[in-house]
This record gives sequence, C-alpha cells and structure tokens, in this order.
Amino acid sequence: MYKAIIIGTGPAGLTAAIYLARANMNPLVIEGPEPGGQLTTTTDVENFPGFPDGIMGPELMSNMRKQAERFGAEFRTGWVNAVETGKRPFSLQLEGGEELQGETLIISTGASAKYLGIPNERDNVGKGVSTCATCDGFFFRGKKIIVVGGGDSAMEEANFLTRFASEVVLVHRREELRASKIMQDRARENPKISWALNRTPLEVEAGGLGVTGLKVRNNETGEDETIQTDGLFVAIGHTPNTKFLGGQLETDETGYLLVKPGTTETNIPGIFACGDVQDHKYRQAITAAGSGCMAAMDCEKFLEGSMVHDWSESL
Repeated sequence: MYKAIIIGTGPAGLTAAIYLARANMNPLVIEGPEPGGQLTTTTDVENFPGFPDGIMGPELMSNMRKQAERFGAEFRTGWVNAVETGKRPFSLQLEGGEELQGETLIISTGASAKYLGIPNERDNVGKGVSTCATCDGFFFRGKKIIVVGGGDSAMEEANFLTRFASEVVLVHRREELRASKIMQDRARENPKISWALNRTPLEVEAGGLGVTGLKVRNNETGEDETIQTDGLFVAIGHTPNTKFLGGQLETDETGYLLVKPGTTETNIPGIFACGDVQDHKYRQAITAAGSGCMAAMDCEKFLEGSMVHDWSESL
C-alpha cells in the first residue's frame, strides 16, 4: 500500500516525485520502457531555466530522477496494463500480473508525437528530425526547413519557424489542407513559406551531419523527387498515453485527460493528472514540471483531508 503512486517519469512525474518525497509521502514512481519521456530523445535543451549553457535532455531527466531518489522516492520499471478506479485504494496491474495499491494516483504518462513511419525518420530524431518547433527551431537559423502536416499545428509551426529559417517548405500529402481558414491564410501570406502539396513523404535522406532531404512522391505525376532540407519537422499531432485507463477518467474529444481548471484534479477524487497527458496546448518541459508540482501539492492536501473535491464546478 502506497500513499501515492506516480505513473510516468517525464518532467511532470519526476517533479511530483520530488515534491511528494520531500513531504515524506514516500511515493512509488512507475516508469515505462522509455524513462524520462520525450526529453530523452532531445539533444540540447536550451530553454529550461537554470542552465545558461543548455543541458542534454537525457542528463536533465537523469538529474531529476536522482533528486527524487535522494528524498526517498521509490522507482519501479514496467507497463501498467490496467487501473481500477472504482474504489480507494486504487489498484494497478503491472505486466506480469503484479498488483499494487495506492491511496492516490498521479497520472503523468505524457503524449506521444505521431511520426510518419518512413525509413530513416526515427534514426534521425535529434539529428535534424523534430516534432517540436518551439524546442528546436533555434538550431535552424538561416537554414531551409520542411514541415510535414496539413492541420492547424503544422501551419502554426511553419509560421513560427520562419523566425529562424531562411525558407520553410510545407509538405502535405493532399491538395486540400485540414487547417482552419485563418491559419491557412496566415501561412499563405508568409513570404518565407513555400508549398509542396499533393506530395507523399517516402524517406528521410541523411548524411554524416544529419538530415539532407526528404524523398516524396508527387501524387499528380507519380514520380519520386527529393526536397533538399536541413531539418524536418513532423507536425501531424500527438496521442495522449491514456489507453491503459480504459476510459475510466474524463477526457476531451482527442483523449487528453480533463482536470478541474486551476488544479490537477480529475473527475475521480484522489486521482490527479499533470504534464502533456492533460496539456495539448503548451507541451513544454517547464510547464510539465510546473503541473507536476501542482499535482504533488493537490495530492498532499487530499491525503491530509483538506481538499474539497467538486468536479461539477469544473466544466
């Protein structure tokens, strides 16, 4: 029996672990096969406060884990296959059949960026392939960049990247875009954005220094061609990692967990959510860490009996 179980070890989960451990709650942190979350695939992190020279993503997450362990957080590696939220204590079933119980749960399982699934794409993440313009745009000053996608996020990322890049080529497999008209208009009015519509990405081309081009199929002619580039930003959306919850917690239409505004409370008392699993807007390490702090403090107040939970007022 644990007072608090934290599922996920990105910036949100590890920050929650630090705060709860310092409060003598002895939290159990369950990490999946990719400890540290998306930051472990990021090379240089230059926008996390306190590191004027930047820090490597895996190093930052390793330091957060050591800090949590220093204060007494316990870590266990494994998949959470199922969660029983019908009564407290809550029950978790890990792969292999092991069952754990916690008086409270903090869900910080994040969201996974969708990839194209083409050759050389995953191999070059951090070497020219990215899913976060805010995180990595700075590294492409004066360079040519490709953004793949046709929705609002692709238009937003393309516009943002023109602050750094000499040219942004927007690639989409159809002639029509899914983005709202206002977002399309902004992108089309930007002189730094050019268009390669009706092109299906086939393969990332890379050399010794990273990405050199994107091989695409021209759907009008059926011919293959290569678009030269220094960087490839994939902007086709994210999938929140909530499948293991079996629909027991309230989500929005895209699967992100809903929390009472200004808190990390879910619709079930004693279960809290923080980080990208409940944030489809900002998706930054620093905002995730901040929400992890909030979750730990909400959890502590709940365990002390001082939190009044009223989900009906949240929406």
